[in-house]
Amino acid sequence: MWDERYGAAAWAYGTEPNVYFKDKLSTLIPGKILLPAEGEGRNAAFAASRGWVVEAFDISIEGKNKAERLAAEMGRRITYVVADAAEVLYRADSFDVLAFSYAHFPSDQRTLIYQRLAAALKPGGHVIVEVFGKRQIEYQAAHASGGPKDVDFLFSLDDLRALFAGYEIFELLEGEVQLAEGQYHQGQAWVCRLFARKPR
Repeated sequence: MWDERYGAAAWAYGTEPNVYFKDKLSTLIPGKILLPAEGEGRNAAFAASRGWVVEAFDISIEGKNKAERLAAEMGRRITYVVADAAEVLYRADSFDVLAFSYAHFPSDQRTLIYQRLAAALKPGGHVIVEVFGKRQIEYQAAHASGGPKDVDFLFSLDDLRALFAGYEIFELLEGEVQLAEGQYHQGQAWVCRLFARKPR
């Protein structure tokens, strides 16, 4: 499904970075960043354009192709691999930032995936998360604004709090936003956001 979506000529989620990701990343000193489930690379290309050393992955080869093209159009390079989130491995304590942008998995896999990836974050490193909240099911029906159609893939603030227990949490929010991200994230939506720092 993802190869079909990302293989289309149009950019499924646009070429501009996620607003929350952009805002939070802009407060940090550039270093090395990991972007899981990065799709067509809009966040990766933005981070690279701001001086970050970018590593990313996604399950889709078509997503990788578009991401590398977008970065190249900005005169930047990124490291992007095709990998399954349940299997990919990164060296512990090797990234300054870990950013999840709409990285949704079944609840019985989510904890393992998120915590394994969080192990790659350096002590004192930052995590940025924007995901659809459980109320997005209602917003899909009313506004067709995207996201998983199975509520099991969606998040609550308690889910994020549990995933990043022990982190210094600067923001943990949920609420309504107006999305304008390509074809598939358009209109009113319900999201959860987290900005936090891993304990030293």
